[in-house]
Amino acid sequence: MAETQNLLLFRKWDLSGVEIKDPGLKTVISLRKVIYPHTFGSSALKKFNKAEVNIVERLANKLMHFGKKYAKNTGRMGGKKARTMNTVKAALEIIHLKTGKNPVEVLVRAIEHSSPNEDTTRIVYGGTAYHVSVDVSPLRRVDLALRFISDGVKESSFSNPKSMEEYLSRAPNCSSCKRCGSSFC
Repeated sequence: MAETQNLLLFRKWDLSGVEIKDPGLKTVISLRKVIYPHTFGSSALKKFNKAEVNIVERLANKLMHFGKKYAKNTGRMGGKKARTMNTVKAALEIIHLKTGKNPVEVLVRAIEHSSPNEDTTRIVYGGTAYHVSVDVSPLRRVDLALRFISDGVKESSFSNPKSMEEYLSRAPNCSSCKRCGSSFC
């Protein structure tokens, strides 16, 4: 029973030391201990069950949407979860080699820093449209942060000699340092 307590992500990184500092995101970022984060879509049938999916798997799921607007699942990464998981694993390894920190901790910091607190919505009264500022729910904040990271990686690595893993390893470091205005240095 003592061995099941010490599950390491990809048999390398311990998730028990990772702390979520943003109090609004503590309930929606899952750091469940798994060796290989793959739930086989078991969270798809319940309404808010994606909050229980490991954050590394959610990042891999976002990276699988590689197409454009109406053909998101048809691109070169569509449906290739094993390839995407290998990409995420290699990027986490590069982050660990560059920073010396737990790469999941760096990923959580990047999600905390890149998740928006407010958004705007359109309200129409008669023929006049107004933009009103609204608060963003914590689950949507994490979804938007993962989407921003994955879209930046996809746009940067498309038609570029650098690999997707290199750009994915640069994204959390750059968005968690808050040094520059862009998401990539």
